[in-house]
Amino acid sequence: MRLFDTMTRTVRELAPRDGATYRFYCCGPTVYGPAHIGNFRTFVLQDVFRRTLELSGVATFHVRNLTDVDDKTIRDSQAAGQSLEDFTTIWRDRFRHDCSRLNLLEPAIEPSAVAHIPQQIEMIESLITTGHAYASDDGSVYFRVTSFAGYGRLSRLDQREIRLGASAAVSADEYEKDSIADFVLWKARRPEDGPNFWKSPWGEGRPGWHLECSAMCREYLGDSFDLHSGGIDLMFPHHENEIAQSEACTGHVLADHWFHLTHLLVDGGKMSKSVGNFYTLDQVEKAGFRPADLRYVLIAAHYRQPLNFVARDDQGGESFPALQGARQALLKIAKMAEALSAVSGATALDYDSARQQPITGPFAPAFAALADDLNTPDALGQMFTAFRSLKPAEMTSAAATEAYHGLQVLMFALGLELPPVGEAEQTPIPEAIAALAEARWQAKAAKNWPESDRLRDAVLAEGWEIKDTKEGYTLCPKA
Repeated sequence: MRLFDTMTRTVRELAPRDGATYRFYCCGPTVYGPAHIGNFRTFVLQDVFRRTLELSGVATFHVRNLTDVDDKTIRDSQAAGQSLEDFTTIWRDRFRHDCSRLNLLEPAIEPSAVAHIPQQIEMIESLITTGHAYASDDGSVYFRVTSFAGYGRLSRLDQREIRLGASAAVSADEYEKDSIADFVLWKARRPEDGPNFWKSPWGEGRPGWHLECSAMCREYLGDSFDLHSGGIDLMFPHHENEIAQSEACTGHVLADHWFHLTHLLVDGGKMSKSVGNFYTLDQVEKAGFRPADLRYVLIAAHYRQPLNFVARDDQGGESFPALQGARQALLKIAKMAEALSAVSGATALDYDSARQQPITGPFAPAFAALADDLNTPDALGQMFTAFRSLKPAEMTSAAATEAYHGLQVLMFALGLELPPVGEAEQTPIPEAIAALAEARWQAKAAKNWPESDRLRDAVLAEGWEIKDTKEGYTLCPKA
């Protein structure tokens, strides 16, 4: 498998440094609210990466952390009148439930920051001893950026205009993206932190966000490991700071490969609650769509390209045309899988057996696209290209079996769960479509034919058909 490496800006082959198991770390969520579909674009594509590796015959060891102490978790738990543990547990469980619904493989380990504060204190002590960190008068501890010669090599800071700023140190967990500054490793206790503090050699306080990941990486993957991944927004300062504090502490390269994933847009813009285009998995399901429909949308664009999630139609209605298209695509795949299964008579594969299944036949090019820089749109395109030339009824049992198993392996790699073929008539109807259809029925009953025709065409444009009966009408996805 080949994958773009952010550090070298090249596509490189992947191979376990120990020759046996590919060990990688993914920055997980900050558990202070529901993860939105932009967060899940990252987690879903990381899941496709892992699946592709495993189905290529490479064993993996996947670590994904949970950030359960930082500025945001403390602020919002205080506002909710809950302990930090109770508050973050609610959102941790919600995240895990959403991951299950989206068919993400569970990581081998999912450590939390709070559970690893002793390891973080140990790293800080080492950094102070070697001159890479210093304590301030208030009991906070900062990493001295000028002590680490390699600072900036991941984000190419030397190729950007950097503002040094008037202050030498930044105590916030996140700071301005154009500022290079000494960053906080340990934050001295403040009144607004409430009961959220721990004892340390420098006084009561809590760890800085950047340090948490370094300590958990080291605890479960050692001083060096194969790959580190996260959204592109984490490259600077979070990952840059991770590299500095980890490598200054251990003297070893933190990760051999850096895998960053690009943002999701909604209707061409940044997702925001204030704009009204902030979506969670619950909202997607409430609109009548399956988690598999969302997963299909999230993998439809290459991970290094922004994905535009289209939620509104040309009239501004929230009809989710992207999800409608995904639902029809999944139904088409399901029909092909059923046709191949009927001819082959082959038993369906499970994930473990698929890992031992060679990728041959008409869907081999699609899997090869995944292995070549995780090119998910090309993989989907290759799959539908193969569909055009396949005629299951004319195939031998052996050929149909090869194609059926190949399609199953591809679905495992993409993590797509197919709907029952007969479900087209049972698909939940989005509220906006149901409202249009009902308005059209009322216009027809009033013999307002122009309005009836206009509304029928509006429903059709959204991928649905109205079928009139003597008693009323039915709605079904357009074939």
